[in-house]
Amino acid sequence: MSLRDLRCAVALSLLLGTLAGCSAMPARKSGDVDARTSPRALPEAADALLAGLARHCGRAYAGTVETDVPETADSPFAGKSLVMHVRECGRDVARVPFHVGEDRSRTWVFTRNASGLRLKHDHRHADGSADALTMYGGDAASASVPGEPVSRIAFPADAESIAMFRASGREVSVTNVWAVELSDHRFVYELSRPGGRLFRVVFDLDRPVAAPPPPWGATDAAQ
Repeated sequence: MSLRDLRCAVALSLLLGTLAGCSAMPARKSGDVDARTSPRALPEAADALLAGLARHCGRAYAGTVETDVPETADSPFAGKSLVMHVRECGRDVARVPFHVGEDRSRTWVFTRNASGLRLKHDHRHADGSADALTMYGGDAASASVPGEPVSRIAFPADAESIAMFRASGREVSVTNVWAVELSDHRFVYELSRPGGRLFRVVFDLDRPVAAPPPPWGATDAAQ
């Protein structure tokens, strides 16, 4: 074999090896979290989520429970209307009340921070006072690849929340991971835990509904 033929054979071998490696890569699904989240993915995901929510500012959307396992007989969401209201949407902070029937105690608070984004749960009583368990959540730890049709961000419980859960006897919640997904047509709120706990509520962004009353604790909320 001539030197030229040898070089051609080596080049062909390398090309075939590269193609084989590409074909072996698993196909991604929309909404999957990329385990190799790059340093720029979290800030870009924060930009995408806050900008996406801003496009729906002032609007409300009905939701349905897509998954609730293991299912419990006393679920506070069973048989209730579920409505998210994109009530406040700034460049760095978005507040999204989550109404469950007549219960206006829940608000999701998304705040931009140095690493990307933080999710906290603001829980209030009807008189506006803070619940014993409030402002728990965590910082974004993983996100879908920027540019995918579905933007997904996951928030494991932070140290402050873990301490709060333990102090209140909620040991089961210390492994909480919350996630949100946003696409052109739907918004998803998710809670999961190792061992099988999975709760997902899906909101249809194609069909706005009437805006609900202000959440408890809002300055303009009816007392």
